[in-house]
Amino acid sequence: MADNVGNKIAKNFSEDVPFMESGNFHVKGASNLDWGMKDRLSRIFNPDTGKTIMLAFDHGYFMGPTSGLERLDLLVPRLEKYVDCLMGTRGAIRSSVSPTYNKPIALRASSGSSILQDDLSHESMVVDIEDAVRMNASAIAIQTFIGADGQKETIEQLNKAVNLGTRYSIPTMGVVAVGKEMERTTQFFLLATRMLAEFGVQIVKTYYCDDFEKVAAACPVPLVVAGGKKIPEKDALTLAYKSIQGGAAGVDMGRNIFQSQYPEEMIQAVVKVVHEGYSDIEAYEYFQHLIN
Repeated sequence: MADNVGNKIAKNFSEDVPFMESGNFHVKGASNLDWGMKDRLSRIFNPDTGKTIMLAFDHGYFMGPTSGLERLDLLVPRLEKYVDCLMGTRGAIRSSVSPTYNKPIALRASSGSSILQDDLSHESMVVDIEDAVRMNASAIAIQTFIGADGQKETIEQLNKAVNLGTRYSIPTMGVVAVGKEMERTTQFFLLATRMLAEFGVQIVKTYYCDDFEKVAAACPVPLVVAGGKKIPEKDALTLAYKSIQGGAAGVDMGRNIFQSQYPEEMIQAVVKVVHEGYSDIEAYEYFQHLIN
């Protein structure tokens, strides 16, 4: 039974103190993992910066051909050279992504309902781990709903993925999905990201929130921040900047790249923020320079 009396709200996150168990490895919380796991993480997270830029184009598995993703075969070749990792489904990758790109793949391995049902909270792991091995995936991504009806089953599926991924040295990226009844508060993301890390994932994909520094400090594995819905380019660059400054190890952007009027220029501006230390103001000026 939960200790609702003794479970006091945490306060001391020591945000300014570096993570103590990194050793000489550049990925947070991975110093004690085996060689194969570290090799795959090193493909995702740039060893020089410790950061990553993921391009997410997995929206079609529940949304269909959304705006900007009508032709993956035309989109991905324009953007792949600027990003560190491609995130998609096995069908999209096999049909529309050239293996000659030699980019690490974060393979979407969970699925459930479509937007027609208006309830995406009952996902399960639908990709065999052997298929992830055949695709040379650098990570498998499992969506996990916290505070939703599907919480128990998605947590079980996440743990299944962690067990299988550990067996084959493939990292698991737990994707925080917010239940309909939950608010995107600091306390929620402190709970959700820590839960996924405690289950054994090597990467957590989450959303930016207030006091994000606390969330990043309390999570013993790297956080990658989702871009979310399309917002103006200036705002998206501010999101990326605040995420990195707050302790994120990267961003996973989709719609804020491929739905931009200038996707190639936008992704190059994100690179400046994540890997080159640009502020959001400097990156937006760079973006403006590219498009003019």
